[in-house]
Amino acid sequence: MAEPTRSVVGLGEVLWDLLPEGKQLGGAPANFAYMSGLLGRRAIVASRIGVDALGEELRERLASLELETSFLQHDEAHPTGAVKVIVDAGGQPEYEIEQNAAWDFLEWTPQWRQLAAQADAICFGSLAQRSEASGETIRAFLDASRDDAIRIFDVNLRRDFFSASVLGASFRLANVAKLNDLELPSVMHALGFAFEDEKRAAERLRREFGLELVCVTRGSRGSLLVRENEADEHAGFAVPVADSVGAGDAFTAALAHHLLRHSSLRRMNEAANRMGAWVASQRGATPAADASLMREVR
Repeated sequence: MAEPTRSVVGLGEVLWDLLPEGKQLGGAPANFAYMSGLLGRRAIVASRIGVDALGEELRERLASLELETSFLQHDEAHPTGAVKVIVDAGGQPEYEIEQNAAWDFLEWTPQWRQLAAQADAICFGSLAQRSEASGETIRAFLDASRDDAIRIFDVNLRRDFFSASVLGASFRLANVAKLNDLELPSVMHALGFAFEDEKRAAERLRREFGLELVCVTRGSRGSLLVRENEADEHAGFAVPVADSVGAGDAFTAALAHHLLRHSSLRRMNEAANRMGAWVASQRGATPAADASLMREVR
């Protein structure tokens, strides 16, 4: 029997990554949705773009990637988001994020309320909550989701675009949290928790916020997954790195895919690392699908 199609929502920022070789679709929620679509999910981007040339081009790009665009809001007062991305010699990106972009003004609408009630999995982050307007909308969206929906808080710290109150509220609204090994100590200290090691910290977050799963990614060194009375570590896959833009979002998409399938920790950890490593070996966050690899990850 075929697996039923599940609706997966990337909620938050959508923008153009301005890379040295040109602009590419970006924003963690959009990257997550794209990768979820490659894995066979009904992939939706819930965000906001400007009524401008970049916004129209972005909408067309999403449609060309077979992502639903009917939940994109249009903002006549603020421009489509853009981020200057500088990739260092090791393939690691640094970001210069424009302020007061359209996605800073997400609006809570009846259409989005209906989407929230239908979503099987939702991925959201801290960056899109840097503004009060978008933060309130994201929290309303999560409050309106079903009790059995997977709500993934992808921490995604950027500069000073986060606070202890945003982190705490987001963890409480999520049932899954994902952050990287560099973010974990910062998050623990911001919340007033001691940081001893990754496993203890992940377990503390899981316990304090009643999370089903906490994931700590370690770049090329794999990842740690922790849930009640169980943990799994994966060493990662060695690949030649083109750039790591979007690799974490691909990891999260595979994680969500296997959470919806109720897979074992080991299976979801391996699949997520394989997906993330593949994207790191490609240029940009939305490479064309590798059918063989997608079958393997699924």
